[in-house]
Amino acid sequence: MSAITIYTDGASRGNPGPGGYGVILMWGKLRKELSQGYRRTTNNRMELLAVITGLEALKKDGLAVNIFTDSEYIVNSIEKGWLWNWVKIGFKDKKNKDLWQRFIPLYKKHQVKMTWVKGHASNPYNNRCDELATQAADNGPWLTDEGFEQG
Repeated sequence: MSAITIYTDGASRGNPGPGGYGVILMWGKLRKELSQGYRRTTNNRMELLAVITGLEALKKDGLAVNIFTDSEYIVNSIEKGWLWNWVKIGFKDKKNKDLWQRFIPLYKKHQVKMTWVKGHASNPYNNRCDELATQAADNGPWLTDEGFEQG
């Protein structure tokens, strides 16, 4: 079985402000797009929620998954091991604890490779995710990002 490819992007109109994410899942010739808007959030939260949503959409465990994101925050947190240090210190003074704790079990269920791509460049999938994220941020319908709004 070939790897699942997931492209993700997040957007926030103001930081904080209305936000959204966009996700494209691809496997062979199959392609699925996901997006959602939130009434008040941050860009980093939407970037991370896009990755989480892509992983949550997978129906089986143990898949090879290639995730492409323009978020250095996410790629560096995982690839440089920052996330695992945050876990050791109980996320003391770290933002987005709720989302990282939602991400970790999803990450562990699969063989995930994270790849950074330059945003707003020539990658059509990243550009499409940006469109999905900004449309969701601008037009809703908006959900409440409870992890952000409740502090």
